[in-house]
Amino acid sequence: KKPNTVIYTQGTGTGCGYGQAAMGPFYCPADQTIYLDLSFWQQMETQLGASGADFARAYVIAHEFGHHVQTLTGASQQVRKAQQQARNQAEANKYSVALELQADCYAGVWAARAAEASNGQVALERGDMAEGLKTANAIGDDMLQKRSTGRVSPEGFTHGSAEQRMEWLTRGYESGDPRQCDTFN
Repeated sequence: KKPNTVIYTQGTGTGCGYGQAAMGPFYCPADQTIYLDLSFWQQMETQLGASGADFARAYVIAHEFGHHVQTLTGASQQVRKAQQQARNQAEANKYSVALELQADCYAGVWAARAAEASNGQVALERGDMAEGLKTANAIGDDMLQKRSTGRVSPEGFTHGSAEQRMEWLTRGYESGDPRQCDTFN
């Protein structure tokens, strides 16, 4: 089943509460919808230092589609249960990081398979993967924390470090196999 997609600016109601521009693109499992705030693309380029080119955007969208796959496979639900049983917030965050890194890996699988599935109409050009890696680096928790607070607190990570995000995007791309995206073991 395909997810719904809503493109908005400023804010919008969702099955998961009110979506705001500050949240960036996100997936809501309650209504199985990907929400894309158009102002995020400009923020990604100007504030996060990530390239605004087409593959950087495609990577972010493919990551959100990865969350839909996790909902369909039950991975999201299993993570939520594990988080509820976690002894503390740092442990709960580790499950969140694993879920996010898996979505990055799925984005890499998509990139590897896009040309094949579209009979060559969608193909990575020279430099596209570098754009994706630059974006993954820019939106790593460590980079975001350093930019906002000047320090890095790994126990507060919810999406993974820049290095982890680049590693899992690359793993998905190089393998082209979603079975290689087990970030939980």
